[in-house]
Amino acid sequence: MAQAARALWPGGRALAWRLGGRLAPGLPAQSRTGFAGAAGGPGPAATARKGSPRLLGAAALALGGAVGLYYTARWHLHAQNLRAKRSATQLSLSGRLQLTLYQYKTCPFCSKVRAFLDFHALPYQVVEVNPVLRAEIKFSSYRKVPILLAQEGDSLQQLNDSSVIISALKTYLVSGQPLEDIITYYPPMKAMNDQGKEVTEFCNKYWLMLDEKEAQRMYGGKEARTEEMKWRQWADDWLVHLISPNVYRTPTEALASFDYIVREGKFGAVEGAMAKYLGAAAMYLISKRLKSRHHLQDDVREDLYEAANKWVAAVGKDRPFMGGQEPNLADLAVYGVLRVMEGLEAFDDLMQHTRIQPWYLRVEKAIAEAPQ
Repeated sequence: MAQAARALWPGGRALAWRLGGRLAPGLPAQSRTGFAGAAGGPGPAATARKGSPRLLGAAALALGGAVGLYYTARWHLHAQNLRAKRSATQLSLSGRLQLTLYQYKTCPFCSKVRAFLDFHALPYQVVEVNPVLRAEIKFSSYRKVPILLAQEGDSLQQLNDSSVIISALKTYLVSGQPLEDIITYYPPMKAMNDQGKEVTEFCNKYWLMLDEKEAQRMYGGKEARTEEMKWRQWADDWLVHLISPNVYRTPTEALASFDYIVREGKFGAVEGAMAKYLGAAAMYLISKRLKSRHHLQDDVREDLYEAANKWVAAVGKDRPFMGGQEPNLADLAVYGVLRVMEGLEAFDDLMQHTRIQPWYLRVEKAIAEAPQ
């Protein structure tokens, strides 16, 4: 894990943005309200004791501190209870699954799946796929990654498409239905894309197959469920398409990106050298076509910045995550997509020029602290 971190963060740039945007060690919003509410204005006692301002101030501060500590403790206890409940349920169900993820490490869709699996403490094996030959997935007629093989008892299921994988596994963890039954709720369909190419789409892929009680327990209301689905789709339909134009924006950035891809991917020595230089040149040119296809601005960084700030505005100031006290599927999707840029110039710019860094660090911390 440390080697991966060093590889993704060459030099000291990672340390710089993390220290520059480190979350303040202060209290959450609830506890700050406790302080302000307790010590904010003179009550009847203050009027009666005008001659003892220092004593009054000390008493008010003590009361405010006690209230603040109470709210802080309650907030942390609530978060711990959420993690404990999630952990107990998942341990009983995840023990039934043996998961193998076929991926490209630098693919944003694969990164989404890893973020989900890691946050939910689901153990899995990784098979890095050679992006040229793809021999590792020759068993599959579906030729994209990620692919997840899930062994449940005697039943071996293949799950395709990142959003289907996430929805199916989350449905499994919440409902306990057999995975073999769950995947039938997400049937593949052939369709033609804008370029006239046949593609495979999956029905219902942002929908969790839960009954009313399960949905109520998980979301608390229809608005939260709708919001999560909306932003998961936004991550797939818009945010993902901002990655390539930004990481291949200039010849220098394209070369740095392919150096990272070759280091983290599965390439032979000669194959890697060719991929680094020829791939960088090709993707620099292709990124210009993608910029036109998706109607991006002349400076594609501006689209990336706008998307990040739009996401932060949607999360709002009154909750640490879109999911409330812990990340939901939309939080994990957006985080997973953005994470593939770590160590690159585009990522550093994103952290410096938008308001997304505190949220990003909170999700990173929540995943790192997930019960194992």
